[in-house]
Amino acid sequence: MPVRQLGESERRAVERLLDLDPFAGAQVAERVAARGLAWWRAEGRILGYGARRNLEAICWLGGNLTPVLASGPAVAAFADLLAGEERICSSIVGRADAVLGLWERLDGAWGPARAVRANQPLLVTDGLPPVPPDPQVRRVGSGEVDRLFPAAVAMYTEEVGVSPLADDGGRSYRRRVNELVRAGRAYARFVNDRVIFKAELAVVTRRTAQVQGVWVAPEWRGRGIAAAAMAAVVRDALLRVAPTVSLYVNDFNVPARRVYERCGFRPVGTLATVLF
Repeated sequence: MPVRQLGESERRAVERLLDLDPFAGAQVAERVAARGLAWWRAEGRILGYGARRNLEAICWLGGNLTPVLASGPAVAAFADLLAGEERICSSIVGRADAVLGLWERLDGAWGPARAVRANQPLLVTDGLPPVPPDPQVRRVGSGEVDRLFPAAVAMYTEEVGVSPLADDGGRSYRRRVNELVRAGRAYARFVNDRVIFKAELAVVTRRTAQVQGVWVAPEWRGRGIAAAAMAAVVRDALLRVAPTVSLYVNDFNVPARRVYERCGFRPVGTLATVLF
């Protein structure tokens, strides 16, 4: 079946698909809810696979490339189209089978990748954590961005492998941090005006709040603060923001996986990320 760019007239069909995979497709769902499918508003395109009355899969193409509910034939069809275009995304992220299938077909045209993280457990919880929350973890205030920003840069550089200051001196990344703080979606624990723990609700939909940017200052690691800190974030998110909290984690990050398990997260699938 041909792949086509979707418009606002097919928004309901797209939303129905996103409801079938509310955690892996959360980032796309947030964008669709906020800006619809018109490409000039959405800062990206949504490609569809399937008959007009039977949409089977979608693929978001913007800063990231994210397939949702993409079967083998859909992956092949998306890749056939994308291989003829210049790469504009900085990563491919989504369900592991679809992401790795896309990358197998696109690496010749888009490669090389800077990193391929093939096994990232996708975790979800809908219950208050059994771990007592850290009362010192709180939402970051609008006047505290300057205190939060160095920790955000350190987390990004450690996690992604490049500095967010590289392209434009960090202006776009700082805008993003500001947005999260203003929306009440950034959390931190401060000690002597310095951030020792941070996390954000980077994606929020009516189905889930997705945590990203979890970071503990290096000198505080191994002291057992992460579980109680995460419990505070999860508790606030469940009570104030969304009916579930989700996140994904690198399979090799064993300490983090143990923290999330202690906080009540359960696996619901596997994601993968290709970084450029």
